[in-house]
Amino acid sequence: MPAQHPPVVQISLDLQTLADALPTAEVAVRAGVDWLEVGTPLILGEGLHAVRALKQRFPKHKIVADLKTMDAGFLECEMMAGAGADCVVVMSRAHDGTVRGAVEAGKKFGVKVMADIMLEKDYVAAAKHCEALGVDYIIHHIGYDERHVELGKSPMTDLKAVVDAVQIPVQAVGGLSIEQAIQCPAVGAPLVVIGAPLAVQDHQFAPGPELEKILREICEKVHAYGRKK
Repeated sequence: MPAQHPPVVQISLDLQTLADALPTAEVAVRAGVDWLEVGTPLILGEGLHAVRALKQRFPKHKIVADLKTMDAGFLECEMMAGAGADCVVVMSRAHDGTVRGAVEAGKKFGVKVMADIMLEKDYVAAAKHCEALGVDYIIHHIGYDERHVELGKSPMTDLKAVVDAVQIPVQAVGGLSIEQAIQCPAVGAPLVVIGAPLAVQDHQFAPGPELEKILREICEKVHAYGRKK
């Protein structure tokens, strides 16, 4: 079971341009979101510029770079740290040297490392292994393609087992409903991430029409849970 961590709400900016991402981030911050994720589509579209722009616009918010690093862990973490990222994502299926490299760079440059256990055969074993390698957070992630092919697959199925297996904070990602996202802290996963299809329209990867209302509801309930603890 992870040590206690205050509940936080993170929005995944799974958009392709800063022109879309910055106004969406403004709405999210206004609604009470704590962390801003430079989603993979945004990193592909805008690269380091997106990380830098978000950190400059929102210096008090943690910026998460969803690199999904599979190689060159030290270099990619170092580059994102230089642009202002507070957290970077490395894949658990990467070589141990890649994960260790990201962890080493994280310690050197003041960045937290999140290990994404997407597509692992044994989520619990992968989470424990990444914890042993020194990562700071575990992401239990059911990917975009995976959940659209294997309908009904959800991180909620194995979330409690993953949470109970490690001492570091856990985040559940991938196709969650609003109700499921809000329930995550009660299961022991305090890092609530909101992405497609809640924050953006699922297939279009564009901002959803009721974004602020959805985010405000989630933030109020997640933060209220934290106050009860």
